[in-house]
Amino acid sequence: MDFNFTEEQNMIRDSLSRLIREQYDFETRRSVVNSESGWRPEMWAQFAELGLLAAPFSEEDGGLGGNAVDAMVVMEEFGRGLVVEPFVPSVVCGGGFLKHGGSAAQKEEFLSGIISGEMTFAFAYAEPQGRFNLADLTTTAKAKGSSYVLNGHKAVVVGAPWATHLVVTARTSGDQRDGSGVSVFIVPKDAAGVTTRDYPTVDGFRASEVYFENVEVSGDNMIGSEGDALPLVEKVVDEAIAATCSEACGAMEALHKTTVEYSKNRKQFGVPIGSFQVLQHAMVDMFVEHQQSLSMTLMVTLRLGEDEITRKKAASAAKVQIGNSGRFVGQNAVQIHGGMGVTDELDVSHYFKRLTIIDNQFGNVDHHLARYTALSEDGVAVAAE
Repeated sequence: MDFNFTEEQNMIRDSLSRLIREQYDFETRRSVVNSESGWRPEMWAQFAELGLLAAPFSEEDGGLGGNAVDAMVVMEEFGRGLVVEPFVPSVVCGGGFLKHGGSAAQKEEFLSGIISGEMTFAFAYAEPQGRFNLADLTTTAKAKGSSYVLNGHKAVVVGAPWATHLVVTARTSGDQRDGSGVSVFIVPKDAAGVTTRDYPTVDGFRASEVYFENVEVSGDNMIGSEGDALPLVEKVVDEAIAATCSEACGAMEALHKTTVEYSKNRKQFGVPIGSFQVLQHAMVDMFVEHQQSLSMTLMVTLRLGEDEITRKKAASAAKVQIGNSGRFVGQNAVQIHGGMGVTDELDVSHYFKRLTIIDNQFGNVDHHLARYTALSEDGVAVAAE
């Protein structure tokens, strides 16, 4: 198997790396996340101009003919630069639902807007009681003629403050945790009855609590068939896991390099602390954890197109590796930097906070250990309580 990146993927990496280095330095990023909007729409437009938003889509869908590996390349650079713009919510999740389950009319109406950057999507799936169970839904969608009426509450919808549209999971039949009866809808955020409470997250992103009160949505906005959407949701979430793991790898690499450089310059007892053997061992272990994470991320990215069980096991295995490695790399980076490692003025603390949040996105280590074990034992995923 050829593990080399294509010429186009290397060009995307180089162009994005240069853009982030020149226009997304740490101080600029700090000022952006502390601003009222929390992001730069003009930067999102530049990402679109570079073709980043089109990279993971086929030419038939208006993209550049890429795949999940292209998203991996983009997200690794985003991780290095601590980029907050909503690539995963909009392109990977919003675009993923349309790519895998959207009708021709839906693709024509929405996918071109995602690729151009004119539309921004957020994935509203989590609920306060759900605890990583994608089927645990109290949000309902009741049929009303050719439309559906949505009622419910979605929690921590990342990127929702910037979104023009929401991809919403809702129960159209069955009991609260049934695997069947789950449907997916595209809901304009400005639709009557949609209200949001926006807030910054600890890692510098923005999210919303989203409330639906008698929100009427056309049946044409349902993705796929009624009540059968859970496999589609799981597929898109596994793709989001792969992309988020790539982001974590970029963040870990940046933390390791920053820590090594700091250890060469910081002196104690008249010598650089990097000369202390115990710290050398710690930094070597950080490097090993990053390399293992890279391997697992590439593995899950390449297996996203395989059968359901193989894909799910790969996603869970990668998420466990990333969660454990991210914690190890982040904690050691902070320890070696000392007290200043947790200050807002140093980028180390921001990388550490981002890695901590990534561990809990789309299921934490404990959840994915349980899912992997269940899949290994009998090939059937069970919800981790």
